[in-house]
Amino acid sequence: MDTVVPQDGLRLGGHVRLAPGVYVLNEPMCVVEDGTQITGDGTTLILNDSAESALRADDLSGVTIERLRIRGGKHGIRCRRCTRLTIRGCSITATEEVPPNTVFLDIWKTEEDPYGSALLLVECSDSTIEENDLQHQQNGVLCYRCTGLVVRRNQCNYNSGFGIHLFGTSRSRFEENSCDYCCRFEPREGGLHFGHMGADAAGFLIVHGSCHNHFRRNTARLGGDGFFLAGMTPEGNLVGCDDNLFEENDGSLSPNIAFEATFSRRNVFRNNFADRCNYGFWCGYSSDFVIEGNRMLFNRQAGIAVENGKGFVVKGNTFQSNGHGVLLWSQRWLGKGTIGSETSEGWQIEGNRFLRNGIGIRIAANQDHGIRPSPAEGTTPPPR
Repeated sequence: MDTVVPQDGLRLGGHVRLAPGVYVLNEPMCVVEDGTQITGDGTTLILNDSAESALRADDLSGVTIERLRIRGGKHGIRCRRCTRLTIRGCSITATEEVPPNTVFLDIWKTEEDPYGSALLLVECSDSTIEENDLQHQQNGVLCYRCTGLVVRRNQCNYNSGFGIHLFGTSRSRFEENSCDYCCRFEPREGGLHFGHMGADAAGFLIVHGSCHNHFRRNTARLGGDGFFLAGMTPEGNLVGCDDNLFEENDGSLSPNIAFEATFSRRNVFRNNFADRCNYGFWCGYSSDFVIEGNRMLFNRQAGIAVENGKGFVVKGNTFQSNGHGVLLWSQRWLGKGTIGSETSEGWQIEGNRFLRNGIGIRIAANQDHGIRPSPAEGTTPPPR
């Protein structure tokens, strides 16, 4: 194994040990060979604010990066079109961040202009990201159009944007990751104490056709949202996040929603925790969901809230001390031309436990948020 001294633009191949010490970089080092193994025991790379990344790998296979410490820059490690990539045991923090207490985040930013992050993966496949410390910045892992990822046992806490972000990423596994305290604040008119807590930050952000993924035993507590699936673009294009499985995750203690999943189909939520939020589950304009064996305690508005949802199976859940257990309604803001339905229908609700909720199950037509009459057509509904 060769020992090399990190420097701007260094080209890396073979089995490489980066020399221990602290090094300042203005430009990324580039991985140039398949099968390269990079080890960084005792190596810390400090990036200037203008630096794109510390390490870059494009169009390679079998690259392994281990035990490297990175601070600053836009991204810690940036990989495009790589396969069989492994990033393990690295500590990456303080990458580029939108200033706190400023803007509501854009969840639709593409890989051409992404937010800063510890790891940026674009069109990578069959790769493993495990046991990394990716805390204290805006975003932990950004995954754009990746497949076959295994992302497990990473620490992505205390980020002001997204712990783990999927954009068009499918057939991947996310297991035992910690994405707690991913939240921010957007000030609004009225003074110091007026604004939106959350501002679309989330432990897990899952958008734009991210399908057939498994999420098991992850935590996304105290986030703007816990798990946030969005299947319609601001332009009204349907890009559902379908056929995903969520088991034994915890999205509790959000000021907003533990599990939000809109304009999507056939997702399964089983044995998750969704406690002490505004809503445990918010699944508007979605269809054929299974919500089974979950715990929803002390949510202010509802354990499950769905407008214009079709074909849901809700069974074996515990609803305790929520404003509503299940809140199910129809409303007409988007019209049937959007998704083919102006109502909620075809639900199966059975074998659930309802304890000390304000209302166990409420089913209503032409409602705003399920609790009041819809405003007149042509007006804008209030926010959640």
